[in-house]
Amino acid sequence: MDLHLNQPACDAQLWPLDPNVVFLNHGSFGSCPRSVLQFQREIQNRLERQPVQFFVRDLEPMLDQARSDLAQFLGADAEDLVFVPNATAGVNTVLRSLSFERGDELLVTDHEYNACRNALNFVAGRTGARVVMAPVPFPSQGADEIVGSVLQQATDRTRLALLDHVSSQTGLVFPLERLVSELAARGIDALVDGAHAPGMIPVQLRQLRATYYTGNCHKWLCAPKGAGFLFVRRDRQKLIRPLAISHGANSVRTDRSKFLIEFGWTGTWDPSAFLSVPEALRFMGALAPGGWVEIMRRNRELALAARRILCQSLNINWPCPDDLVGALASVPIPEATGPQPPPSPLYSDAVQDRLRAEHQIEVPVIPWPAPPKRLLRVSAQLYNSLPHYERLAQALERIFS
Repeated sequence: MDLHLNQPACDAQLWPLDPNVVFLNHGSFGSCPRSVLQFQREIQNRLERQPVQFFVRDLEPMLDQARSDLAQFLGADAEDLVFVPNATAGVNTVLRSLSFERGDELLVTDHEYNACRNALNFVAGRTGARVVMAPVPFPSQGADEIVGSVLQQATDRTRLALLDHVSSQTGLVFPLERLVSELAARGIDALVDGAHAPGMIPVQLRQLRATYYTGNCHKWLCAPKGAGFLFVRRDRQKLIRPLAISHGANSVRTDRSKFLIEFGWTGTWDPSAFLSVPEALRFMGALAPGGWVEIMRRNRELALAARRILCQSLNINWPCPDDLVGALASVPIPEATGPQPPPSPLYSDAVQDRLRAEHQIEVPVIPWPAPPKRLLRVSAQLYNSLPHYERLAQALERIFS
């Protein structure tokens, strides 16, 4: 693997990305390598050749093996891990399984992903619980500031804290071990939205000791879309039920936990994305002599270099210390002026549209903390290199000149 950042770390053609677009937004939806997509297609073909054989006889042991491989990567026990379609589904699963009462407080930061914040608001509205928002500054002075901001809002009525591992908007890597430990000392369970973390930064769930942790496999692990996971600490598993109640609800099996039985079958679906996760782990890990450790190190180094290029071009200071950066980096850009595109379920901005239409650069511009303020967020994946970010910086100079 060529570690020189002026060149991609591997052949970009391993991914089916449009070669005419500079793709700097791996963080939003990832991109699945061609060979992993082919592996998934072979599973789908196997399913369709003999659906009864596949679903009734073959699927459970295949899912067990896939969970085991993923659990090993995440430093967890396979018995504590189940597959869900994505991290948003994982957050909803936990929130809608737990019971809250009027007067209970649900703690969240202002960095939380909008979809998951909506789930928190929905549950609070139905139960009478109160959502308490901890403002976390960005630009950020560092980990102490983040921990202090969150703990300042924790009270004896706080029942659960929904925390990012990596903030989608700002790219901040939260000091999660400290936060989980400090909250646990106050009797507060943590539900971690780890959508971006697996494959970007090391995740060791036994060591972290969060009560609940959910993440995506389609982002930095480069698995097919529709593959996510939910970790539930064993002493809480009886509380957590899948969003779709199915055959497992009245199962009399005793060979495995009710947690695994219920999540193992929630109705007929295409499980090929889940079953392709081990292949994604294997394929990606083989792209660097040092495996995943080297991949995460290289992508972080590239993200930091990209941030330096953009900050110099925009004549701004770095918005956070290096130790809070993974493979995402966000920088403030000039505030929006004039008519803006209508609200989008995801994001939409005139600068983002111009970068794509005029400069063939795909990169998100995110309104944060609220319009007209906004951030530009770059991702770093093995197919990226420094010239991509230099091209972006030049395009921004022309747009803002």
